[in-house]
Amino acid sequence: MKTAIIRKEHFNSAHRLNNPKWSEEMNKQVFGKCNNPNFHGHNYELEVKVVGEVDLDTGFVMDVKVLKELIKINVLDRYDHKNLNLDVEDFKSVNPTAENIARVVYENLLKHLPEGLELTIRIYETERNFAEYPA
Repeated sequence: MKTAIIRKEHFNSAHRLNNPKWSEEMNKQVFGKCNNPNFHGHNYELEVKVVGEVDLDTGFVMDVKVLKELIKINVLDRYDHKNLNLDVEDFKSVNPTAENIARVVYENLLKHLPEGLELTIRIYETERNFAEYPA
């Protein structure tokens, strides 16, 4: 029977929501204060959910210490206390919305997980606003 493990983490980052194809006015209209040219920050909460069969020998779906290290290397070290638009290659040409952050984190982590495990990423931009990938 499949079981889920979930690791919670957090990181702090700045970003600006902006579409370079649009006018300044259109960006302001669509993204509002999130389009501030001087950026703005969030205290992101991250949930990484891994689903799989429990190994009969270890009792684990996956060793949580290994998952913690994968998150540290592939998310926290890359995004924490960074400007996502300026400092993070993942978002040089991708608008760093919560939806896109969830997808990029998923892609960065999935390739490091043992085969056969399912992954879901939930990223809270605020207490009330979050994105989940895949949906």
